[in-house]
Amino acid sequence: MTAILALDTSTPACSVALIQDGVVLEDFRIAPRQHNDLILPMVDQILSQAGLTLAQLDAIAFGRGPGSFTGLRISAGVVQGLAYGADLPVVPISTLAAMALEAHQATYHDDWLAALDARMGEIYVGGYHIAKQDEFWVATETYAERVIVPDNLTQIEQAYQGVGSGWIYQERLNDVLPAPAIQVLSEITPRAACIAQLAAYEFSLNNVVSADQALPVYLRDEITWEKQPARIGKR
Repeated sequence: MTAILALDTSTPACSVALIQDGVVLEDFRIAPRQHNDLILPMVDQILSQAGLTLAQLDAIAFGRGPGSFTGLRISAGVVQGLAYGADLPVVPISTLAAMALEAHQATYHDDWLAALDARMGEIYVGGYHIAKQDEFWVATETYAERVIVPDNLTQIEQAYQGVGSGWIYQERLNDVLPAPAIQVLSEITPRAACIAQLAAYEFSLNNVVSADQALPVYLRDEITWEKQPARIGKR
């Protein structure tokens, strides 16, 4: 029995999920600026619902970015504390890949260009092919993640559907893509359920890091991360 806790605070949404032998429990809320207050009670609630303690988990996964700088710092700090206190490995998962998986599950299209609004006229963007491999969901990166002005998107050779808030620039993106996106799901945000599903595959390959290496990925080089001391004890 494999049990992985997942959380995400990379956007105004706040979510916690648990995947146990393919079955997913999730608490998902749109809660701008409330992540600090909500995330740990949501963790407690999902573990209680599953009848598990932290010590009974196999790993903790989190949306490692890109996304809101503040939100990514919150999730990384919480994961570091929980994983350190329970001596658990961590599975970092791309927030863009998680959106691509959710879009696939909603529509059954396989290829997605996931984009989040990065402000300042830029987007965080990455391309993914979604497929089921045995019992696992897998997101294969087909266009490397980057932060970019939509008009400067280049070297894309395949057709994609669009997902995420970065598709507010839909007309500009379609102008530079080899084929316009027929379907765009701009309302989808990263959520812990999809992070948990992708983490199950990565965990099966032992693609994990230690608690002190649970770090955000900002994509903007000028943003740096300082690890915070773990303050959360073992539960």
